[in-house]
Amino acid sequence: MNLLLHDGALQIFDVDHGQCALLTLPTAAGVRRVLVDCGHSANFRGAPWYPGQHLSHLAVSYVDMLICTNYDEDHASGFPDLERRGITFGCILGNPTVAPETIVNLKSEDGMGDGISAIANKLAARRLIGWTQRPPTIPGLDLTWIWNPYPYFDDENNLSLVTILRIHGFSFMFPGDMETRGFNNILNTYLPFRKIVPRIDVLLASHHGRASGICQAMFDNYGCRPHLVVISDDHKQYDTQETTGYYSRKVRGIPWFRNQGARYVLSTRNDGEIRFSFKNSSCTVW
Repeated sequence: MNLLLHDGALQIFDVDHGQCALLTLPTAAGVRRVLVDCGHSANFRGAPWYPGQHLSHLAVSYVDMLICTNYDEDHASGFPDLERRGITFGCILGNPTVAPETIVNLKSEDGMGDGISAIANKLAARRLIGWTQRPPTIPGLDLTWIWNPYPYFDDENNLSLVTILRIHGFSFMFPGDMETRGFNNILNTYLPFRKIVPRIDVLLASHHGRASGICQAMFDNYGCRPHLVVISDDHKQYDTQETTGYYSRKVRGIPWFRNQGARYVLSTRNDGEIRFSFKNSSCTVW
């Protein structure tokens, strides 16, 4: 299936119980790219799949920005492969209060995978030479990122970077693995977030659709009512993944998806890779 790039495209890849998305935006100065997390699939159609493999197939060796929404391995397992393939990044954006040493300390409690280790090392090396992780300006993209501070929170999930990509006027929220307590803290301490949530068009379900990632106040008190919720997940691993019914009641839905009629919640588990295409001030999902 060819990518309908038009004015831009957002791909949400099927990467097991993890997350990886690629935004591609043509501009007058050339094509710009943002990678949101870099999880991989251990068995995609009989073989492993990595985001670096996809980018290499497109002859891409430079990505403008990597956004690390969560410092867990399922959001980062493809990073060593990206490095092996020589793919570089202009900016690596994560929670700015979480230093590389903090990442290592947090992960030492439950084990640190190769992906997180490589990202921590890369951030430490960049800091050593004074490389500031400043997001680039990309036409067609407005970026907002919000976080809880360390050490007020000292768990990776509630230190997730809540990232809002407003792409040609359509807002996509990637909250990483943020949990209820972390969402509520942001709502209570960063009042502009209350004005952001009613404007979200597509919500990536936090924590891969687990119940711990639901913030009822965001929907019931502050008017979050997106067109779609997308769950990036694999086969059901936890009872708390039974949230499709809840999210379906909180969204507006879309009238058509792949000849299936109206849909409210999409998941990589059932729908595979999910693509959004932007053209002439419209957004199509397929």
